[in-house]
Amino acid sequence: MKNSFVFILSNHDCFSITGAQRVNINDSSQLRYTFWHPRVGGGRKQMYKTPQYFAAEALDLLYLSLAVFYVDKKVNRKVQDDAWTRNLEVYLPVKEYQKWESCKQIITDALNYLTGDHWSLHFRERTDLTEDEYRYRKGRYTYRNSVKWIDTDSFCMLSGGLDSFIGAINLLCEDKSPVFVGNYNGGKGVKNYQDAVVKSLVARYKVSEDHFFRFYAAPVSCLEDSTRSRSLMFFAHAIAVASGMGHHVDLFIPENGVISLNIPLTVMRLGSLSTRTTHPYFMGLLQKIITQLGIDVTLKNPFQFQTKGEMMIRCLDKIFLNDNFNKTMSCSHPDQGRWTGDKRPCHCGTCLPCTIRRAAIKAAGLTDNSNYRDPNYLKPEARKNLISYRQGLLENKYPLSAIQMSGPIYDDFKLYTELYEHGIQEMKDFIDTI
Repeated sequence: MKNSFVFILSNHDCFSITGAQRVNINDSSQLRYTFWHPRVGGGRKQMYKTPQYFAAEALDLLYLSLAVFYVDKKVNRKVQDDAWTRNLEVYLPVKEYQKWESCKQIITDALNYLTGDHWSLHFRERTDLTEDEYRYRKGRYTYRNSVKWIDTDSFCMLSGGLDSFIGAINLLCEDKSPVFVGNYNGGKGVKNYQDAVVKSLVARYKVSEDHFFRFYAAPVSCLEDSTRSRSLMFFAHAIAVASGMGHHVDLFIPENGVISLNIPLTVMRLGSLSTRTTHPYFMGLLQKIITQLGIDVTLKNPFQFQTKGEMMIRCLDKIFLNDNFNKTMSCSHPDQGRWTGDKRPCHCGTCLPCTIRRAAIKAAGLTDNSNYRDPNYLKPEARKNLISYRQGLLENKYPLSAIQMSGPIYDDFKLYTELYEHGIQEMKDFIDTI
């Protein structure tokens, strides 16, 4: 069964396909996003702070990522023949039609790998500006003398998690002046931690709050829980803003190598339910796309060959990290307690991201004063997780074979093998204490 969607950017677009659902990206009754109207940080004026207009190709990528995320959340996997894989078809207007046509196969390959589905993409040329784009251009002129530009060659994703926190610390310690880009569509629990992280970085390093961009995006009335495409969407937000610098930008995406590779440390970590957004294979495809589109942005993961524990040990400001890492959020579902009446946003303590976090803190020799809902793996689901971790760690795996199970790797085999071995040991040292 194929699920087809026609995306438009205004009600003036009459394009339609028989049997396809029409979705207006700029209709808040269908999709809510704040790229043009940020609700945190510097607000709308902040969007005028880039030296140049956002590149048309980068805005095309933003709209594509929003469309992909909408489809990802609207088509239920459970009703598919295999209860997972979907056939998804997207029609989208773009400004740079020829460029998008030339790299369509790379984009399709990237999406197929990212979500584990079968994607079909159809582009058509767009010539007009959306209402938001028109207001943006008008606002840049209106505030041309009252808004101070931000000019930097470094952008950094800032999720509120421990990895991106360390990435931010290191960049600031290296005297860079990055723009930080994050999202807060993961619930109030995530936003609370992001607020704390931003506040601590501003206080420690005297960073201007104008350097923190945070965006929200979510379809109305979602049907699917998996969010494999969400990170891509927020990379696209960062790429769009970075395109306004008018020169080359390095976009840092800090992620420990174990999570980045999606290494199957346990049998529960296999399959497309796990994230693949920062896997080297996907990152390589995304880099090819933005390069072929002519967007002058280079994606970098400075921690590709480090475990989370090694990241903490090598952090350039260990005292500050030690005092503030408890303000970060690593859990995949921090709001889960609401189902049991506990409204406090906190780590569950037992999912794989939480377990890797706890193992890293132990490896770094730090006292873990984070708040965990179930620190001793006592609840039934936590016990299942713990058993799976122990079984996975007992299995003798050939490192390169294990790594390749989640996606192809073409080089740096020795470094990836060492990363795998260090990640397994870090995890084992922690699990053995439970």
